[in-house]
Amino acid sequence: MAKQTELGGSFTLPGTSMSLRRMGYGAMQLAGPQVWGPPRDVDAAIAVLREAAAAGVNHIDTSDFYGPHVTNQIVKQALHPYPEGLVIVTKVGARRLPDKSWVHALSRQELIDAVHDNLRNLGLDALDVVNLRVGAVMGPAEGSIEEPLTVLAELKHQGLIRHLGMSNITPGQLAEAQAITEIVCVQNFYNVANRLDDGFIDGLAGRGIAYVPFFPLGGFTPLQSSALDAAAAALQATPMQVALAWLLQRAPNILLIPGTSSVAHLRENLAAASMRLPPETIASLDLIGVAAPA
Repeated sequence: MAKQTELGGSFTLPGTSMSLRRMGYGAMQLAGPQVWGPPRDVDAAIAVLREAAAAGVNHIDTSDFYGPHVTNQIVKQALHPYPEGLVIVTKVGARRLPDKSWVHALSRQELIDAVHDNLRNLGLDALDVVNLRVGAVMGPAEGSIEEPLTVLAELKHQGLIRHLGMSNITPGQLAEAQAITEIVCVQNFYNVANRLDDGFIDGLAGRGIAYVPFFPLGGFTPLQSSALDAAAAALQATPMQVALAWLLQRAPNILLIPGTSSVAHLRENLAAASMRLPPETIASLDLIGVAAPA
């Protein structure tokens, strides 16, 4: 089991007392295939969450549209009453159709309903952090976020949400969001091979805002790279451990939420937080990705 000191250090969300260990856990894979329905083994899913908490993970990322409802219900079953210091981050802005597709859910009533669904299924009176997810399937899309974020800001004022974040956004949309309410984190698609947010990450780091890459290991198509394989062989680690370690060394405001439904895989992920990549390895891995044009 990884020790708390091996979880990559900590990062305090701006304007809060929430100090998150930089290696967290993403709950999406606790649902069934295609993030739909219950998992094949609920007891195994519960075991993963309890192992993560015992190892010192205090940042769990989830959403009530995973399943739908399934992952939040498993999180509650596994960990409620929640240990002191555990921060549960959820997201709203999407819903699932019977054909298992994902569609936007950004109307006022949809957002209000989503917040109450998260509260009920997690067994909470207030949500620690809620990310508003906008944009396209895998990346941001231009357009105003004022209307949906204003709804969440009202719910925050009512005490149902403590802090707000944004997901799948552009720097311009962040600026628009900050004129409405304080934003403590940004969650976008980023990993060693998908580097379009390089400049965005650096700008957020300068302002003390957390950046949480979703699909840090490639998502539904796992990362594949000869450079990753070579680095892993040299370090006697797995390629995915190297990819996670690269992210932790990329910027101090990066918080990781790799997901898994396996205790063994969870332990591998947590162990990556104690790895230090030598400069020559980082230089080799930096060449994998395609950064945004200057």
